[in-house]
Amino acid sequence: MTVEEFEEFYAQAAARLTGQLYVMLGDLHEAQDVVQEAFVKGWSRRHQLDREGRPEAWIRTVAWRLAVSRWRFRRRSLDAWKRTGAPPDVQGPGPEQVALVEALRELPGQQRRTMTLHYVCDLTVEQIAEETGVSASTVKTHLSRGRAALAPRLQDPRSEEAPGA
Repeated sequence: MTVEEFEEFYAQAAARLTGQLYVMLGDLHEAQDVVQEAFVKGWSRRHQLDREGRPEAWIRTVAWRLAVSRWRFRRRSLDAWKRTGAPPDVQGPGPEQVALVEALRELPGQQRRTMTLHYVCDLTVEQIAEETGVSASTVKTHLSRGRAALAPRLQDPRSEEAPGA
């Protein structure tokens, strides 16, 4: 099958095959996915498809097998989840973390990256310099300016005295 013949075959058969797989699977999106994937596999075998004389049957069979493989994968995944149990609940970020991220967004990109590498990733000034390709003094400057910019935005409300106290 030439490129042009394959393109014509695709144009004529894709919708029909998708409809057939939809009826078999009961899920339109799954049918569309497996038919597309089967056509991708068929593209690299288009010369063999021509000799077999039944390219539509080949695509339909491949699409069905892909769907079955996906079902098996989902079942194995579900079985694994059942064996190990659901992952523990993870709390969302607290107000402090949200405030920190918001404050960091206002910093220039390089300062934000430097502050994150130092305070979140626990890298030393030298490690940051090596990773970012800037000098250690530049890293120190970014850290100093970043701390100065964040300080007024991240005041601990508990450290402020209550009015009239």
